[in-house]
Amino acid sequence: MNRTARWRWAFYFVGMIILAFGIGMTIRGERFGIGPWDVLHYGLTETFGLTIGTWSIISGFVLILLMIVVYRKLPKIGTWINMVVIGVFIDISLFVLPEVSSFGSSLAMFIVGVIVMGIGIGMYMAPNMGAGPRDSLMLILIDQLGMSINGARTTMEVSVALAGWALGGPVGVGTVFIAFGLGTLVQWTLPYNQRLLVARIDEKDVHLLNEQKE
Repeated sequence: MNRTARWRWAFYFVGMIILAFGIGMTIRGERFGIGPWDVLHYGLTETFGLTIGTWSIISGFVLILLMIVVYRKLPKIGTWINMVVIGVFIDISLFVLPEVSSFGSSLAMFIVGVIVMGIGIGMYMAPNMGAGPRDSLMLILIDQLGMSINGARTTMEVSVALAGWALGGPVGVGTVFIAFGLGTLVQWTLPYNQRLLVARIDEKDVHLLNEQKE
């Protein structure tokens, strides 16, 4: 494995782990609501058992199968890895992160969690190793139904949040903030991580970071 590949995979794995811990922190601060997909996974856990991370993996697998049916091709290996690593480390984060009960500690945990999520997303997206399963669903809505990016994202996240809320997941102002504000944070963290990565890889391989995701 050459230097470029090592750094790309390092950014990808570390970014996903950071994202998972950010998700875990927002779940610990759940009184303010959690991200739309996490509302669904939380609700599934409350209703059917298993862990939140396990439901994240299961839902990701279902979305990958849907993508295979629609596009009739296998996604990048990074998409499969994304599905497993984030789910596993969500559960690890919830195991090691302390429970919080007071308003102030819950708010602090939630705010820091959102910031950590933004950093993690920017880091794992920088090397362009493959879209996550949920990104793939958004692409299906855009390609098959002719939706705009904003329309597809809004439809997807409102739908899963409502489904999760019906199953007992925590919805609050934080859910809305993550759904519509996290993207703005990623607009800052992604270019920064791309610059960090470019500084560490071979110049001839920079084009790999700009290829269109499959």
